[in-house]
Amino acid sequence: MKKTFYFLTFIFVSMGLNSCANNSKKAVATEDATPQVTTETAQEEWITLFDGNRFDGWRGYNRTDVPKAWTIEDGSIKINGSGKGEAGAKDGGDILFDRKFKNFELTFEWKVAKGSNSGIFYLAQEVKDEPIWKSSPEYQILDNANHPDAKLGKNANRQSASLYDLIPAVPQNSKPFGEWNTGSIMVYKGTVVHSQNGENVVEYHLWTDDWKKMIEGSKFKGWENFINAGGENQEGFIGLQDHGDDVWYKNIKIKILD
Repeated sequence: MKKTFYFLTFIFVSMGLNSCANNSKKAVATEDATPQVTTETAQEEWITLFDGNRFDGWRGYNRTDVPKAWTIEDGSIKINGSGKGEAGAKDGGDILFDRKFKNFELTFEWKVAKGSNSGIFYLAQEVKDEPIWKSSPEYQILDNANHPDAKLGKNANRQSASLYDLIPAVPQNSKPFGEWNTGSIMVYKGTVVHSQNGENVVEYHLWTDDWKKMIEGSKFKGWENFINAGGENQEGFIGLQDHGDDVWYKNIKIKILD
């Protein structure tokens, strides 16, 4: 199944956006109201989650601001790595877009510095005193050639675009560090598809017996919030991971499918 990526301009409805444009190459977080989208419009259009200039709609996981380690550089969101791994520095931490999504197609571009690691979370819940990855499937972002995670897990299931630590991306077609990759995540009534650089590389089905059996044999065994990804309403946040490394994201857009 091939996908065509539509890059359309979308106007957020009923938003409290800051009218001040920021044309510098780097910008710090701004605290703006979460964009609101009408159902009628959302079903027909792509929603721009990041416009290349401002952090409108974004905030830290379990916090109201964007951690200072996240900046805007050359039209992309950048996590400036602490070099301390996932524990990170006091100014770091994962971020999310402050609206839950249920059935959707998310498209984006990403690149990593040499040896870098990150991830895109989806259907994530916000649970006090627990990290985001305990409730969320993860689209792995990785420098396969230089990060040790590429050789860990099983059957390369920690390489880029994989369902992290569960299902490997096949074929593995990521580009070298420093080069931009395209990706997408589709979630529709429990069916999930990851794509990378124009090819579908992962497909699986949430909340099924096969899903539960796969989790039972993994590091996520017994994690109820992960097993029931999306929670009671089967919807959740889109998040970006701070794993302590330099990683860039741009052209982040979503289309609601229901």
